[in-house]
Amino acid sequence: MTAYSKYLTATAIVATAFSSNALTPEDFCDPKIAAPAAITAMKPLADGVSYAAISSDKSSIETYSYKTGKKTGELFSVQGIKGDLKIESFDGYSISENERKILLWNNVNKIYRHSFTADYYVYDVARGTLKQVSAAGPQRGAVLSHDGRMVAYTRENNIFISNLDYGTDNAITNDGKTNEIIYGTPDWGYEEEFGVVNTIHWSPDDNMLVFMRFDESKVPTYSFDAYKSFCEENPDSDPYPAQYRYKYPLAGYPNSIVSLHSYDLNNRVTKKMDLPLEETDYIPSVGFAGDKVMAMVLNRDQNHLTLYSVNPASTVAKPILTEKSQAWLSPDAYQMVSYQKDYFVIGSDKSGYRHLYKYAYTGSLISQLTKGDFNITELYGFDKNGNAYVQGTMLGAINRNVARLDKNGKMSILHQNPGFESASFSSDYSYYVRTFSDIDTPTQYTLWSSKGSKIAELEMNRTYAAKYADAPKKELLKVKNAVGEEMDAYIIRPSDFDPNKKYPLLTYQYNGPDSQQVLNKWSMEGVFYLASCGYVVACVDGRGTGNRSREWANCVYKQLGKYETEDQIAGARHFASLPYVDSSRVACFGWSFGGYMTLMELTAPDSPFKAGISMAPVTDWRWYDSIYTERYMLTPQQNEAGYNEASAMLRTKNLKAKLLIMSGTSDDNVHFYNTLKYTSKLNSEGTLFDMMAYTGFEHSFPMCNARTMLFRKVADFLSRNL
Repeated sequence: MTAYSKYLTATAIVATAFSSNALTPEDFCDPKIAAPAAITAMKPLADGVSYAAISSDKSSIETYSYKTGKKTGELFSVQGIKGDLKIESFDGYSISENERKILLWNNVNKIYRHSFTADYYVYDVARGTLKQVSAAGPQRGAVLSHDGRMVAYTRENNIFISNLDYGTDNAITNDGKTNEIIYGTPDWGYEEEFGVVNTIHWSPDDNMLVFMRFDESKVPTYSFDAYKSFCEENPDSDPYPAQYRYKYPLAGYPNSIVSLHSYDLNNRVTKKMDLPLEETDYIPSVGFAGDKVMAMVLNRDQNHLTLYSVNPASTVAKPILTEKSQAWLSPDAYQMVSYQKDYFVIGSDKSGYRHLYKYAYTGSLISQLTKGDFNITELYGFDKNGNAYVQGTMLGAINRNVARLDKNGKMSILHQNPGFESASFSSDYSYYVRTFSDIDTPTQYTLWSSKGSKIAELEMNRTYAAKYADAPKKELLKVKNAVGEEMDAYIIRPSDFDPNKKYPLLTYQYNGPDSQQVLNKWSMEGVFYLASCGYVVACVDGRGTGNRSREWANCVYKQLGKYETEDQIAGARHFASLPYVDSSRVACFGWSFGGYMTLMELTAPDSPFKAGISMAPVTDWRWYDSIYTERYMLTPQQNEAGYNEASAMLRTKNLKAKLLIMSGTSDDNVHFYNTLKYTSKLNSEGTLFDMMAYTGFEHSFPMCNARTMLFRKVADFLSRNL
């Protein structure tokens, strides 16, 4: 049989396997189709017995009773707006603390992963009227004051305050400038790696505004041609493509110099807070505790954190708490913080697991609230009796469960079911909406009393579940890693699986520090499509991944790619040894850090892979952003040997397997440059490979039919090479 005949036969097998399933590629791969129904933008109301959520047609904000789960009314609808100013739609909302005003926004234009500009409006609940925050241009990061009378926002890198009562719209900073000075909203690194989307904070009495200033003038400028895709309007309107330019600090290069400021609305005076900051330090968290500002200062190595209490009037900063680590301090821990009247609670990994610690504002430890060989993953808050409500991995790293902690530290898990659970509590914690799924159960929303009784089913996704009843199923299991330790793993077999047949194997991975791919949680995504095409798909979370012990995660410190590659290969060898897997037809596939892992696995001396797909990979950590990379690797100047060992670029001559490498040309996160450099080196060394560039697409491919086409491309590549 000729090679071409083999290709035609393989393609026919895949087509036959897929045609047995009534689902389309879009049903698996398109996030708009594959995601179950959800309750959108749910917010508890102050009365303790009601919550708000966006209607299914996204035209109104409806209210529901926690006591019954039934709709009780509307806070807002586009049809019910009184007066001359109208809007036809809205994309999101927030409610003032006194619930008299609602901040709405529409006409969203995305900036980075989370940030955007939009047109903002304030709706008067009592009057039913609408006011525009500003007519002078789109705004970013708008924040409603507690009394609903003012909105602070950023435009063209300066902060403005719109006073709705007086109709004024005044700037309180004036030296903001694109790619130089930013007020109020974060730079690229803070948004992507600290999850900070806004640094503007109103004081509890609304007399003071606190915000950060980013001086990114010393940060090198990154640029790329912004080609238009056919997802956009007028895709042929760029005969001379625009160039996209923004500040992006690579590992070892200058970061933004940050500072914290306050603006007094009564005397219109701006002051710089007296935080003891080095130019290289970060401020990863800011909040209010009463009339004091709580600000965290983190060194560039991200292993030394200090929490300060700052008087915004006098600017004096007092150190409250310090934590150091031999590896990195995780934002998932220290950003899990709640400032109460007489104490604050903060997360820390210092015991070897992520737990909660209660401190007085003097800095003295009151108590360790949680203990054990598990991690707290979310702090929901406290009821009037001092009980805390948390989410954690009490039933294992792959699960999430909600629990109550009494004042004495006794923990009660609200539901003992393994799976992935979260909760949205009423304002007094008497009720909650429970969100639950597991690998076999699409997301369900149910209403509960905190005393333990189920009140109502809100959204069970039964029709959705029936649609995917014949889709390939995921099975959770344990697999030994390279040194005999257990890794969490899953396997997905084709829907028409026959244990007497031999199937090609595809391993899927991410394996970045503190991440998890293996979860007891519902998902429907492209890997299920690949399983439906006749592949056994498997995944392991090796050393370095999250919500195990810190020892498990920290072992990759300063040597990314080493242990992760060993463990991924060990996992692949385990699955390849199964009686229904053809060990001569094994491939690997990953995205982002997983794309990097693909390149490391294919070029390992003992690689078992015949082929691999690398999507949006980092090919050398010197070419990725400073905050993420240095958290785990320090700077290239501090750890040159570690960067060399971790570089996929320095292993290209070991590539013997078939490679498909892909990237979006407008990826502002992992730049297309990584892929171009890697493929250029392969070319120079005479190595053949396949490559796919997605015009105008970003890192996560949320637009158009991008994910469907990507997984169809993967299936095509595998059919030709496995």
